Amino acid sequence: MQKDNRILSIDIGSDNLKIAEFVYATGSLRMTKFDSRRLDINPEDGDEAEVIAFIRTYNAMIAENDFSAKEVRITLPSKVSFQRLSKLPPIPGSRAAIDKIVEYEARQTVPYAINDVEWSYQLIRHQWEEKRMETQEDGTLTETIEPREEYEAMFVAVKTDIITAYTDVIEDSGKKVISVEIAPIALFNAALAAQVNDGEPTLMINIGCRSSSLMIADGNRAFIRDIPIAGDTITNQIAKEFNIPFAEAEQMKIRYGFVALGGAYEEPDSELAATISKIARNVMTRLHGEISRSVNVWRAQHGGSPLKQVLLAGGSSTMLYMSEFFQEKLRLPVSYLNTFSLVTLDESIDKEKLQNMAPMCQELIGTALHSVGSCPINIALLPRQIRKQYELNVRKPYFYASAGVLLVCLLLFGFGVDQLLRREQNRVEKARAEVENISKIAKEIDDLYAKCNAAQSRMNDFKNVFNARSATSSQSYFRVIAELQRIIPDQMWLVSMEPSDVMPPQPKSVAAAGPEDGSGDTGSGSEQNNAAANAVRDQREIKYIILKGYTISVRNTLNPVKNTSVRENYLRHFRDALKNNPVFKEESFLYANKESGNLTGFDIVLELKETLRK
Repeated sequence: MQKDNRILSIDIGSDNLKIAEFVYATGSLRMTKFDSRRLDINPEDGDEAEVIAFIRTYNAMIAENDFSAKEVRITLPSKVSFQRLSKLPPIPGSRAAIDKIVEYEARQTVPYAINDVEWSYQLIRHQWEEKRMETQEDGTLTETIEPREEYEAMFVAVKTDIITAYTDVIEDSGKKVISVEIAPIALFNAALAAQVNDGEPTLMINIGCRSSSLMIADGNRAFIRDIPIAGDTITNQIAKEFNIPFAEAEQMKIRYGFVALGGAYEEPDSELAATISKIARNVMTRLHGEISRSVNVWRAQHGGSPLKQVLLAGGSSTMLYMSEFFQEKLRLPVSYLNTFSLVTLDESIDKEKLQNMAPMCQELIGTALHSVGSCPINIALLPRQIRKQYELNVRKPYFYASAGVLLVCLLLFGFGVDQLLRREQNRVEKARAEVENISKIAKEIDDLYAKCNAAQSRMNDFKNVFNARSATSSQSYFRVIAELQRIIPDQMWLVSMEPSDVMPPQPKSVAAAGPEDGSGDTGSGSEQNNAAANAVRDQREIKYIILKGYTISVRNTLNPVKNTSVRENYLRHFRDALKNNPVFKEESFLYANKESGNLTGFDIVLELKETLRK
């Protein structure tokens, strides 16, 4: 047997809390439980007085009635919401573009920051025929009918903190809130589902305790407005007239109150009842004025059709002669809205109590209709945090399915890996023998490689020594030799080059001892130089280079007065080449040995700018 689906419908009024449980199936709705209680609002609770009263009353009703439905639909009073019917420019084809246009309109009209409210809208298509008079060629006038079309957006906004103040309490009680809407829309949906207007433009007036809601149904179009004139307005006027507390004035209104009829009529015997009836008429006259202005706005700004009938709802609409008053003022047929044809009642329901509360229970039915099928206006105002949680819950089955598929894949993967492992183990056994043979060969190669590394290391040591002897920073033996080749004249040649780390003793220089004084014999000096050079052969640092060689010695016969030799020109040229030399210092000296025919031996001591290492 198919399990019944249950929904809990909660109508949070300004002065009453009504809860009904429905069992729904395809095309049917049955009320199984019902309860209604007055909200005991304590003014001393401040701004939270209504919420505190709701918490106390709701918890008591849930505990006493044992509602078994887990899903809840909530209806909020019209006074906490902002409604607007706006005309839209020609609609582009993209739904995203429509959303942007409506959101822009909402930001311009909603009197709160858009991030502080929950808002939604419904797009309404409006079609009509426009009559036009056109002049024909013969001058006659003919009437033409041209179809017209436009789009309107019915959007509703409620502050988020107001909604969450109620939804948090209901969620904490173990229920799941699946929709939140305002009372006028629930009443509108119930009326259209019950076909009480037979498709004709109808005015519905819901007169509550603290505010009244005006709804105009014109086909699929809806116009909603909240008016802050209702039953409590009459009670406040009575309390002010008789200077009594509000609660006492409410009791007087219930006992004696009715709407006074217009024109000549016989007043009641009770002067108290007559006074209260006149107060009630004055208040309803003010309400009629607001209704008339709203109807004019509907007709003028939205091209609404003329109204054909009026339907009354709400607790304060049951005051005596209320329907006669509006029939007199609006000059339209007036009756009470009854949507109980949409539901069947369970035998356990207290029908007498339900009948007394019937004018206030239409919203409960309109809210429950969302579970049966689509409604003409479907505007949900669920808080963002609840929507996110529901979206997550919707995705959970896919997460679980994905986890299951992943687990199966892992099992298949594990089975495949096990089979592959067995096959590979056989291959490993076969390869192990080959590996052992190869390991032996590899060990021999490693030994040879180690010997090669040792030889390479020794070679690197020799290479380092060679590099150390061939170059220290920017100076090297090769550079010294190359620089000597560059600066030495062609008529001078070397027979030896010895390094030294100390300055050898300097004999009489060439400049001091002239080429003709016979003092060129420097044999003893050469012996000292050789001794000094031999003494430093094993030294590490080299600061001086001792050169020995010969140059051409020819007398100057062209100028006998100046007794000089060509040899001195060569030596002077060599000394000049040492100036600003990058390798040798300018303070290097040279001197000549004794002459032998046309040759003259010489010793040159060159001081290096940078020290070399042996």
